[in-house]
Amino acid sequence: MAMRLGALIPFFLVPATAQQLAISAHSLSNGMKVLIHEDHDIPNVAMYLFYKVGSRNERPGATGMSHFFEHMMFNGAKKYGPKQFDIQMEKNGGRNNAYTSRDITAYTDWFPTSSLELMFDLEADRIRDLAFDPKMIESERGVVYSERRNAIDNSNSGLLSEQLFATAYIAHPYQWPVVGWASDIEAWTIDDLKEHYRMGYAPNNCVLVLVGAVKEAEVLRLARKYLEPIPKQDPPPPVRTKEPPQLGERRVTLRRPDARAPLVYAAWHVPETRHADSLSLEVLSLVLSAGRSSRLHRRLVEKDQLALSVEASYQDGLDPSVFLINAQVRPGADPTAVEKALYDELDALGSSGLTGNELAKVRNQVLTSFYRQIRTIAGKANIIGQAEVFHGDYRKINSYAEDVQKISAADLQRVAKQYLTPTNRTVATLLPGREESR
Repeated sequence: MAMRLGALIPFFLVPATAQQLAISAHSLSNGMKVLIHEDHDIPNVAMYLFYKVGSRNERPGATGMSHFFEHMMFNGAKKYGPKQFDIQMEKNGGRNNAYTSRDITAYTDWFPTSSLELMFDLEADRIRDLAFDPKMIESERGVVYSERRNAIDNSNSGLLSEQLFATAYIAHPYQWPVVGWASDIEAWTIDDLKEHYRMGYAPNNCVLVLVGAVKEAEVLRLARKYLEPIPKQDPPPPVRTKEPPQLGERRVTLRRPDARAPLVYAAWHVPETRHADSLSLEVLSLVLSAGRSSRLHRRLVEKDQLALSVEASYQDGLDPSVFLINAQVRPGADPTAVEKALYDELDALGSSGLTGNELAKVRNQVLTSFYRQIRTIAGKANIIGQAEVFHGDYRKINSYAEDVQKISAADLQRVAKQYLTPTNRTVATLLPGREESR
C-alpha cells in the first residue's frame, strides 16, 4: 500500500501502535466481496467499488478500454438514464469520483447515510444494465481522445512517462498507457466494449467497501437485495505474460521544442506489491525524496543545484512493477550530471547504508501519512480496498504500522543494492529543441 505524504505532524503525536480497524467481510452468492467498517463519527458513508480490471487486462489493438469505462459508467443505464447517476447523487447530498490504473478501476461515492439504499440501487443499475448507446459511445470516445492529447501528446512529462514504460517493458501489458494508444481509441468496436464490460464489471470481479455510519445487517440486506441478483461472469483471463529479466540498460531520448528544461526519468524493475520487499521499496523511496532532508533533494536540488525537483516512488502492482525516479532538471544544467549525481547517491546507499536518524525519520513519515489517511471514512475505504486487491487480504492494514517498524536499515541497503542496478534500469530523457537532422 503506497502512502502519499502530505504535511507532517510531530513524531511524538504518532501513535506507538496501529489503530485496529474492525472490518467484517462477507461474500455474496454471485462472488462479490463486501467489506464493512462502521464509523459513526459523522452521518456519512464512503462506498468504494474496486473492479479488478485495468489496462493490464487489455490487449494490443484494444488498449484504453478500462479507462473508457471510467467515463461510460456515468452515462446512463436501464433505470437511471444519461447523467442521472450524478444528478441523483447531488440531489441527495452526495458526490463521486473514479480512477483507473494498470491494475484496477475504482468508483468512489460519498453520501449521507439516509441515501444508502439509493446508492445501492444506482450502483446495481450500472453494473447490471449499462447503456451502450452508439451516440454516447462516440461522444465519450472523443472525450477520451481529447484527454489523451492533453495528458500525453501535449504534455512533455506525460509523453516522457509513456515512452519510459513502453521502453522498460518489452512483453508485459504494463508497457502500454492506461489511457490507451491513439489508434486503439479510434478503433474500439461496440463488441470490444461489451465484452470488456461483461468480464470486468462482473460482481465476482469486484470488491465493495463501505465505511461510515452504517449497520452491518442493513448493508448486507441492501447488498443481497440489489447486488446479489446480478449474475456472475467469467472473470478477465489471467495475465500469463511475465516480463523477462532486463539484461542491460535501455534508453530513450526525446526532443521537444516547447520544453524549457530537460527532464530525466528512470525506472528499475522491482517485485509486485504482495512480495516481501515491497514495503522496503516504499520506505526506500521516501529516504530518497521525501522532504528537504531527503538524500536526492539535498544532493541534486540544494548541494549541486542540478535539479528543481526530484521524486522517487514505488509503483504498486499486481505483477512485478517499477521503482521510479523523476528529476526536473534546472534550466542550463546538464542532464548527464543529474544522472551521475543520482547514481552516486544510489551507489552510496547500496554500499554504506543509512546514516544517523534517516530510518527513524522516514518511519515517522510513513506512519504519519498512514494515520492521517485512516482518520477519514474515504481514506479508510480506499486503503481497505487497496489492501484487499493488492495484498489479497484487507487485514494487512492492521499490521501495517508493525510491519513498517520492522523495516531495518539493512533491508533498505539490500533492496537498493539488489534492484537499483545499471543493467536493470531504463532511462528516458527529454531535451529542449528539435530533433537533429542527419
